[in-house]
Amino acid sequence: MTEKNALNVHPAFEKVRSHPIAALNLTMEEYVHRKTGARHLHMAADNDENVFFVALRTFPMDSTGVAHILEHTALCGSERYPVRDPFFMMIRRSLNTFMNAFTSSDWTAYPFASKNRKDFDNLLSVYLDSVFFSKLDPLDFAQEGHRLEFETPDDPATPLVYRGVVYNEMKGAMSAATSQLWQNLSSHLFPTTTYHYNSGGEPDHIVDLGYDDLVSFYRHHYHPSNAIFCTYGDIPAREHHQRFDELALSRFDALEVDLPVKDEKRLFSPVRVEQGYAVSAGEPTEKKTHIVMGWLLGHSFDLQQNLEGQLVASVLLENSASPLMRALETTDIASAPSPMCGLEDSNREMTFVCGVEGTEPERRGDLEALIEGVLQQVVEEGIPQDRLEAILHQLELHQREIAGDSFPYGLQLIMTAISPMVHGGDPVELLDLEPVLEIMREKIRDPDYVPGLIRRLLIENPHRVTLTLRPDDQLENRRQEAIREALARRKAELSDGEAQQIVKRAQALEARQLQKDDDSILPKVDLSDVPLKIHVPEGRTLDSFPATLYNQGTNGLVYEQTVLSLPSMTEDELLLLPLYTTLLTEVGCGELDYLQMQDRISACSGGIGASISARGAVDDVQSLDGYLILSGKALARNRAALSQLLRDVFDHARFDETSRIRELVAQVRSRREQSVTGSGHGLAMGAASQGHSPGGWLSFRLAGLAGIRGTKALDDSLEDPASLDRLCENLASLHRRFRDQKRQFLLVAEEEHLEAMAQSVQSLWSDAPGAAGDQWRVEPVSYDTREAWLTSTQVNFCARAYPTVAPDHPDAAALTVLGGFLRNGFLHRAIREKGGAYGGGASQDSVNGSFRFFSYRDPRLAETLKDFDASLAWLKDNDHGQQELEEAVLGVISQLDKPRSPAGEARHAFHSRLFGRTPEQQARFRERVLGVTVEDLKRVADNWLRPERASTAVVTSHENRADAEQLGLEIREL
Repeated sequence: MTEKNALNVHPAFEKVRSHPIAALNLTMEEYVHRKTGARHLHMAADNDENVFFVALRTFPMDSTGVAHILEHTALCGSERYPVRDPFFMMIRRSLNTFMNAFTSSDWTAYPFASKNRKDFDNLLSVYLDSVFFSKLDPLDFAQEGHRLEFETPDDPATPLVYRGVVYNEMKGAMSAATSQLWQNLSSHLFPTTTYHYNSGGEPDHIVDLGYDDLVSFYRHHYHPSNAIFCTYGDIPAREHHQRFDELALSRFDALEVDLPVKDEKRLFSPVRVEQGYAVSAGEPTEKKTHIVMGWLLGHSFDLQQNLEGQLVASVLLENSASPLMRALETTDIASAPSPMCGLEDSNREMTFVCGVEGTEPERRGDLEALIEGVLQQVVEEGIPQDRLEAILHQLELHQREIAGDSFPYGLQLIMTAISPMVHGGDPVELLDLEPVLEIMREKIRDPDYVPGLIRRLLIENPHRVTLTLRPDDQLENRRQEAIREALARRKAELSDGEAQQIVKRAQALEARQLQKDDDSILPKVDLSDVPLKIHVPEGRTLDSFPATLYNQGTNGLVYEQTVLSLPSMTEDELLLLPLYTTLLTEVGCGELDYLQMQDRISACSGGIGASISARGAVDDVQSLDGYLILSGKALARNRAALSQLLRDVFDHARFDETSRIRELVAQVRSRREQSVTGSGHGLAMGAASQGHSPGGWLSFRLAGLAGIRGTKALDDSLEDPASLDRLCENLASLHRRFRDQKRQFLLVAEEEHLEAMAQSVQSLWSDAPGAAGDQWRVEPVSYDTREAWLTSTQVNFCARAYPTVAPDHPDAAALTVLGGFLRNGFLHRAIREKGGAYGGGASQDSVNGSFRFFSYRDPRLAETLKDFDASLAWLKDNDHGQQELEEAVLGVISQLDKPRSPAGEARHAFHSRLFGRTPEQQARFRERVLGVTVEDLKRVADNWLRPERASTAVVTSHENRADAEQLGLEIREL
């Protein structure tokens, strides 16, 4: 190390290396803490969204969810911040762009991101203290993990029940058949290592975890010698080191942490397993079986093995033109490929999975024969060179793209680096792909290279599991009966003293949940730290052509969109829109069938897609406007090919491939059905607010619960060939209607590429209609809703909604602040902490003019609906301080200022203007948010959130039908 570099390194740390990665516009710096051996990977980048991430290797050897429950409990108070809930308290005292914690299969991580340096330092102080000096109060373990309570907590005469946030979270998570599929497959692929177990916790096993087990796990795992620190952004590594050492690391000595994850012992013969999964009692079970095959491959952290695994997975499964995916999509064995298909490379050893859903258990042998036959055929016939080139092209594009629209870009890079750091690989190698891609390009010139990989990794690999997961409509009844019997036995064995202990703990927990902590000990930002303005990129328009150009730092990628006004449509045509946008880029085009088009798309772009965007006017939610957006991205060298591709799809997309369309409808149905248990709160809110505006109605009908039910009915109807022909004709007719619509264009790239893009688009679209075609209009919507949607779930999702105002209404800002105010002050405690739901809150949806309460993975129904109402009484009947208000305002500002990728910034600016959300209107809204008072909150709640205006919707299980009917809800079968 040079003398100059030595001066730049904090004395508590030793610099291991520095490695620039031009393709990512950053320098990777690696350090080790001298005293404890803690590792630090710093990604130095010219980006003010700084990211912090600390991971601990956690390798549970049971399914009690100990690592997951510890992740929750560690954030419930620490040595320096002995308040009950510092994590959630900091969320509302912060301008963070991301705050969370993750439990993976073999690590637990605590990440956050912020663009504000004071805020970053505040969060770092709380996170480091929470991780390394956690209090781990037994009552927090009871709240977050699991506890036994009487159904009425102070009445020992009522039955015993299990409660706890993680317990209910995992009941919800494991309701999904896909979650059970992955967990069961993993348990058989990994019979002896940590991956055999469910790191999140199996509900039936979570209740076996004791508090002492949690403390022991914490002491063994949460030590700097077992820690990996990662940072990203423009704060220098030395400044991070100063804080790390000062706040935590200097207080520890090195510890020998013996946490090996060994390679799995190999199977020498394939294994076949059949298991059941729960569906509702009496629900038909035909064609609801999942069958998947999984292989254990090599080390994920070995760059060559990793890329070879990715190459094999892409060759076989990347798109519908890939041989194995094509076979799985077109077979009559099942209705659709499994969502599990692909390569899983986050564990120490990778797994390759393929299979189907919508089949019968007896088709297992047929599926194995199909898959084995395809693999053998690929090995014998080889893979075309151009397809292999296209796969490497996708890897290059994926590496170059600056993401960050839904997740901070720096955190995405860290998540890529963490797996090799945990497992002993080189994170720099895995991120700096360009040199390796050159080597791979040489290797694929050998026609035997990829066939040889398929033969070695799959055909000749005996470590293979075939899992058949079949529906069982009595399984949940048996499980619940077993739980009831076990709890009844437990209750019968309780002494009077033990029963009183359960009552006293419930009372102590409630008292702790209701206590008012001294939050002044927590650091915070305030309104003086809020930037007065936010940067909105400015596009430029062409004089003689309807295109808007944005010069953004996209790292060598170009983005293009064709935007068309929606034409007038019948209701039947309108309901076809989600299917139309899905199919448009998945069918053939002109002389090319869909297989040839998949190859063309992969070879010249990073993918193309179509979507519908509809929003109410800024001053009237009943006035809805909508557009079809055809979009794509590509490396700059392929910009002309991307433009030609989008034009060809627009002109020549084919809807005559009936068998292809039939397959895609079945796949769409499957994905939408599976979305319910993961996004039930959003679906419930959509159902509750469907009658408040045309936008709410449209969302409910197209993307909500009614849309899911409609997709199922459509799929069932297509068994009749005449119905399929009619659908294809209707889709073709709808496509012709769009081709007559006026269009405009969005182009995003670095400056040196914009002019050529504009010329290419202008040349290709010189025949664009000058006048608008017939315009889409939707009648105003106003009605109330009281619905219960029944499906297979172990938990509930509750929503209540009130019609409110458009974004530019003077009350919109106060209603938006009110959502966070009610969550912070009342709903979080009532629904999550006391009620045991994984989450709950409220928010104003000004796009559709609706204020919506919700709960997520909730064990309760009626009580939660009462809590929604009680929050409004709490607001009205109590005095509230300025700090509570300021925290709610900060939450809104944090959401308004959430950064996006460079391309995402341009897209957001363009589409905001498209719908009248000008920078002036956005600045006006921001100013109103900053000016909201407590009196404003009470006034808008009193004006808009009146009981007679409420609509209610819940997603719940068939077992709760009687409860839903007692609440006056109309029953809807999903």
